[in-house]
Amino acid sequence: MPNERVPLLVLDAFVPYRLSVLTNRVSDAIAAQYEDRFGLTIPEWRVMATLGDTSGLSAREVAARTAMDKVQVSRAVASLTAARRVQRTPSKEDGRVAHLALTRAGRAVYDEIVPLALHLEETLLSVLTAEERRTLHRLMDKLSAQTRKLEPDRETEPA
Repeated sequence: MPNERVPLLVLDAFVPYRLSVLTNRVSDAIAAQYEDRFGLTIPEWRVMATLGDTSGLSAREVAARTAMDKVQVSRAVASLTAARRVQRTPSKEDGRVAHLALTRAGRAVYDEIVPLALHLEETLLSVLTAEERRTLHRLMDKLSAQTRKLEPDRETEPA
């Protein structure tokens, strides 16, 4: 219909854009710290952080937890394996699957980065009160759950 106006998209008020910019800025700030010191990329650190939290996951499970592309995870795992920071153990149930874990060297890097990451998180959140932090976590949980409705291949379910 020729007379209908297309709604105006104001990026500075568009929540998905603002979240993306904020995420990129935070990731870049943290990445600058561990990239120089440990030679890690953002995807490599995300894989290490995930395995540091929960060892024995498959690459597919890491991709699901991090919302990263399977190719990104595969490349990061290959690089981390070559650097002897991650080891693969074939699954006894399914030969196509490998369980991933940090090696001793990987755990040492993880143990050095975690305090730094937590310090950077605290610096970021220091402008918020305790109640604002709790509210932020509740809101992120709600938005995270709501993202299921944005996925084209899933049925929408009431929250």
